[in-house]
Amino acid sequence: MERRSFLSRSIAGGIALGGAPVLAPSPPAQAPAGRPSDLPSPLTPAAHANRSSGYSPFTTPDYYTYADNLVIERNNPGKPHQGKVLAAVQAHSDDIPLFAGGTVAKLIDEGYTGYLIRISNDEAAGRTLGYGVVQNEIDYQNVAKALGCKKAFSFYYRNHRMDDCAEIEIRARLIFLFRVLQVDTLIAMDPYNHYDENPDHLVAARAAEAACWMAGGGKDYPEHYKAGLKPAHVREKYYHARSPQGHNLVNRVVDVSSYIDHKVRGNVANKGKGPAGASGSRLRQELSRQGKKLPLLGNDDETANFQYVKHFLMDDWKLLGERFGLQYAEAFRYIGPQPNYSANIRKYVDQHAVRL
Repeated sequence: MERRSFLSRSIAGGIALGGAPVLAPSPPAQAPAGRPSDLPSPLTPAAHANRSSGYSPFTTPDYYTYADNLVIERNNPGKPHQGKVLAAVQAHSDDIPLFAGGTVAKLIDEGYTGYLIRISNDEAAGRTLGYGVVQNEIDYQNVAKALGCKKAFSFYYRNHRMDDCAEIEIRARLIFLFRVLQVDTLIAMDPYNHYDENPDHLVAARAAEAACWMAGGGKDYPEHYKAGLKPAHVREKYYHARSPQGHNLVNRVVDVSSYIDHKVRGNVANKGKGPAGASGSRLRQELSRQGKKLPLLGNDDETANFQYVKHFLMDDWKLLGERFGLQYAEAFRYIGPQPNYSANIRKYVDQHAVRL
């Protein structure tokens, strides 16, 4: 069982994936559950006092519980994941771009074929800006392109009402897709995040986790096999949390410094949803009406949107990265491939069996 420790500015733990330890481990702290007292809250301007952006309008708590065997996953040269498939499952079109967009882009660049799967129709998002389901669907397809995904799927369940839906049905549809696509790796919200207030997140996360397990079995939905499908063995999972509150154990920090622009473009594509999308162009136009200009936003709407998102909304992932000597990072509870007991037994038998 992994020990848990709170890490503050003297951050701990860290084994660079495929390399030597890069950060010296610190002894487990005796702090009570919650934020270490010497760590300023990212929810106040004081936490960003020394940053040019001043205040991040979208923040997630930058305090986590870190595993002692924390791994820093860095860029892998070449295409080490060639032939593998990842499914990024989200309740809404902005979940993956905000919390895991850099990791999705990184893994795809390293050889994965990526698919984006949205469970809701996003009907409750963006309507005050004149956007509806149709425009959100257009945005969602653009999000998939920005992150490098091959295709985007939508299940179109009612936004913020998924706990009124049959979770077994959502799970069954995911099992079918995992088998069709032959998914190897899942990226999704943590199904055990008790502090997330959005019911859609929890429903989608639980359905995705169960689908991973059931998709590899031979007895669930046998009609799939009659139709020519094969079991899908999802061997890796990257779980991210929207509201960690110090209780979601992070054992992997992914360096997304090389893919921050992909992450930014994925969020810019969500024009019907805040706080990213077209916020930069709206601010630029507002200043123009006042006879003012913010040089950061450039001279056109496209530049304004990109710079707004990168300069103001990526602050949390930059702060996380700086703790590990990185420019930008994303945090996950990672579950890797489990031991193949059958293969190990067969190997032992082959090596030690003797003739009678």
